[in-house]
Amino acid sequence: MKPKLRPVDVKPVTHQGQYGLLLRDPLGLADKAVIVPPQVIPLLALCDGTRDVPALRAVLALRNGIDLSLDIVQRILDQLDDVLLLDNERSAAAYQSAVESFRAAPFRAPASAGAAYPAQSAQLRALLDAHLDGKDAQPAPAEFRGLISPHIDYARGGPVYGRLWGQAREMVKTAELVVIFGTDHAGSNSRLTLTRQSYATPLGLLPTDQGVVDDLAQAMGPELAFADELHHRAEHSIELAAVWLQHVRGSQPCPLVPILCGSFHSFVAGEQHPTEDPAIEAAVQVLREVTAKRRTLVVAAGDLAHMGPAFDGEPVDVAGRAHLQSRDELLLQTVCQGKADQFLQFIKDESDRRNVCGVPPIYLTLRVLGATSGQTVAYDRCPADAEDTSFVSICGVILS
Repeated sequence: MKPKLRPVDVKPVTHQGQYGLLLRDPLGLADKAVIVPPQVIPLLALCDGTRDVPALRAVLALRNGIDLSLDIVQRILDQLDDVLLLDNERSAAAYQSAVESFRAAPFRAPASAGAAYPAQSAQLRALLDAHLDGKDAQPAPAEFRGLISPHIDYARGGPVYGRLWGQAREMVKTAELVVIFGTDHAGSNSRLTLTRQSYATPLGLLPTDQGVVDDLAQAMGPELAFADELHHRAEHSIELAAVWLQHVRGSQPCPLVPILCGSFHSFVAGEQHPTEDPAIEAAVQVLREVTAKRRTLVVAAGDLAHMGPAFDGEPVDVAGRAHLQSRDELLLQTVCQGKADQFLQFIKDESDRRNVCGVPPIYLTLRVLGATSGQTVAYDRCPADAEDTSFVSICGVILS
C-alpha cells in the first residue's frame, strides 16, 4: 500500500490543553475529523502515493529527523483512513455513494442554515429585513444586469448584503432567470461545475433551469461539467446569495442556474488564459446567448481579499487596512469599467498575494455580460480573528 492523502481542510486547535491540527474532509464524506500533532505534518506531506509504509518511515527519519516506528506510522495512517482522508477504495466508494445520494435527493438542502444565518424562516426574514437598506440609498435602475455579492456569513457581511440587495430590488423582482457564479473553495483548477439539483433555502425552493443546464453541459461536455457536482452539497458561496434572492423575490421564486467556479491558479500564474480553456469559453457563449433572449440577472458570489494570520499572512495594522482598501478600490475600478482582462491582469500583477477568492466568479460575470459599467454601492473589511489582525474585504457592486 502506498498511501495518498486526499485534499483536506486544516485548522489549528487546542484539544485537552495540547496544540494540534484538525484535519477534515472538505466534501464531508466522513462525519468525523481527526486531530494530529504538528510533528505529523511532514508525514502527511510525504503521503503522495509514491511510497509504501516502510519508505515513509525511512524518508521521514532521513529528511526530518523524526524516528517513528512502523507501528506508529501505520496507526496514524489508520486514523486518516478511518475518516476517509486517504485516496483509496474506501474513500472512492464513499464518494460515489455520496454523489448518488445527492443526485437522488429532492433538492440541494441548505448547508449553512444555522451557522452562517438562522435556520428558522421567521428569524431569517427578520434578520434580512433588518439589513435591507432602503432609507438613504438610491434604487438601482431596473435595467441593470449583474451584481457582485459577498459570500461571507451574514453576521459580518449583513450591512453590505443589505445595501446591495436593497438597491437591486427592482431588477431582482423582475428577472426571468438568475445565474449565480460561486467560488468553489474545494474546486479543481479552472473547472466550472454544474448541478441539476434545485437550491432550497429556509425561505423556499429556487428551481434550477434544467434547459440552460442541459445546454451548458452539452457545450462543456457532460463528464467535465458534473465531475465535481458533489461540491455543491456543502459549498456556501451560491447558497448565501440564493437566500437573499429568495427573500427579495418573496413568493415568486425565480429559475436559477447555479455554477461553481474552481481555482484560477493556472491563469493567475500565466500558464494559460481563460479564453484558451474550451469549457470556459463554451459556457460563456451559451450564457451570452441566454442573456440575449431572457431578462437575466448574473450574480458573482465572491469575496475580495483575505489578509492576516488567519490566512497565513502577517498581522494587518491600521496602515495595512488602509492599504488593503486602496488596493481593493483599484481592483474594483476594473470591475466597474467592465474590463474582465484588466481585472484578471490586476490579480496576476499581485500574484494573488491578497488571496482574492472571488476572482473566478467576478471574471466570469464580466465575461458573460460583455460591455458593462458598474457602481460600488457597499464595501467593508470584516474581522477574521479575535486579535483584529486578519480581515476579509467584501463589496457590493451593481453592473448595468
